[in-house]
Amino acid sequence: MRRIVCVALLVGAAAAHAQEQRPPGAEKSARTEVLEAGAVALQDTEPVDQLSIWLVGFHPMKDDPSHQMEAHHYCRQVNEDFAQCALFDGSSKDARLNGIEYIISEKLFEQLPPDERKYWHPHNYEILSGQLVAPGIPQPAEHRLMDAKMNSYGKTWHVWMSGDEMPFGDPHLAWSFNRDGEARPELARERDRKYEVNSGEIREKRQDLVSKARPQCGVGALAGKFTGELKPIPGVEQRQEGCPAP
Repeated sequence: MRRIVCVALLVGAAAAHAQEQRPPGAEKSARTEVLEAGAVALQDTEPVDQLSIWLVGFHPMKDDPSHQMEAHHYCRQVNEDFAQCALFDGSSKDARLNGIEYIISEKLFEQLPPDERKYWHPHNYEILSGQLVAPGIPQPAEHRLMDAKMNSYGKTWHVWMSGDEMPFGDPHLAWSFNRDGEARPELARERDRKYEVNSGEIREKRQDLVSKARPQCGVGALAGKFTGELKPIPGVEQRQEGCPAP
């Protein structure tokens, strides 16, 4: 009986969460559903079909680092140096499209005009801390994926802020966390619970990647914007040359 009650509560909570995610508007009509079914059967959706890599991490907004969100990246690796991702606020069918991210290698970052570099956040902390995960794939494959993203950078715009019922206002440039203590602990705790991953164990397994880390621009871009005890981790250092002013 207790198990039945627990399942019912979980189903109810999931349904309520899905309902909260839906934007205002009338339910789909039968005509709309028929048109959608026809489109699925007849139209080519190859660009979105290529978004085959799923990553889950966390983003603070650069202009307001207290605004932090779980970010689901559905990505296409265009070539060895460039990936493009659609961002959602969850992994269910009702998840809201809330941004885009482009991911480039260190090599491409070096080719950016100096004034462009201020838009690109570093990735080494996300990888080495265990914040960034690829749920569902075997650990060795995930490890190779993260190895390939060491020293990379991302340019991320979010257009739908957490708590808003619609995508209001201007896009927000997102950034990365770069010290322990910057991200709200409940973000990783809740993500780990949902997807049955362990950020702490993942961090330990990625320590062999520390030796591959090089100093990056943007590590100190949000210095002074967080409160509480902040701790640097090995492999995450601010680069001293060729970086925009914070």
